[in-house]
Amino acid sequence: MSAPTEPRAPQPPTPEDPPSEVLPPEGVIDAALEAFEASHPDLPVPLPHHSVEPPHELTPIQRFDDMVDGWFDHLRGTEPADRILYALTELGDFGLIWVVLGWIRGLRSGPDARAALRLTAALGVESVVINGLVKSQFKRERPVVQEPRPHRMRVPLTTSFPSGHSSTAMVAGLLLTQRTSTPTKVAVFGLGAAVAASRVHVRIHHASDVVGGVAVGLVIGTVLKKVWPLYRP
Repeated sequence: MSAPTEPRAPQPPTPEDPPSEVLPPEGVIDAALEAFEASHPDLPVPLPHHSVEPPHELTPIQRFDDMVDGWFDHLRGTEPADRILYALTELGDFGLIWVVLGWIRGLRSGPDARAALRLTAALGVESVVINGLVKSQFKRERPVVQEPRPHRMRVPLTTSFPSGHSSTAMVAGLLLTQRTSTPTKVAVFGLGAAVAASRVHVRIHHASDVVGGVAVGLVIGTVLKKVWPLYRP
């Protein structure tokens, strides 16, 4: 009776044996999809292959916003541009700069003090209209900021369109320039334009938000100037 033979240990592959092909995870998925498609030729639509769709075409407003934002990229990160524009955007919060200017002029006389009081009330009405009524109709998101800001600033909780700073600047400009000379009007509206532009620079508004704020502010300011002027004729 012969002795039982021991089982042979598996032999390592010889150098001539071709190594088995190991597909990466992406290759496994793609190979499985291709095999499934080949076995189901009657599928009406080919299966997706995890490709990224090209970006959608930008609207004219988005192209305008991107173009203006690119202009401000030449100023962002430079001094004194950052410091000045961040300071202007802070002074424009709640119409502070316009109220201060109105009350500085109000120190001159009784009629000027009453005009300053009217200006403060008018800007309060404008704020309610913009933040309570107009913005609620659009609910546009504010720009997304990826990098830290060079200076501190208040980030508002309201939506983006239209820009309240821009609207307030136009209302204040129309009311404050009653009974003033042309150089004063240029200076006041120039300051208002700088405050409005600062909102794009600090990336808290889109450029189209500022344009919308200017337009709405001119309308509100024109109405207030007629129905409730700072100085009675």
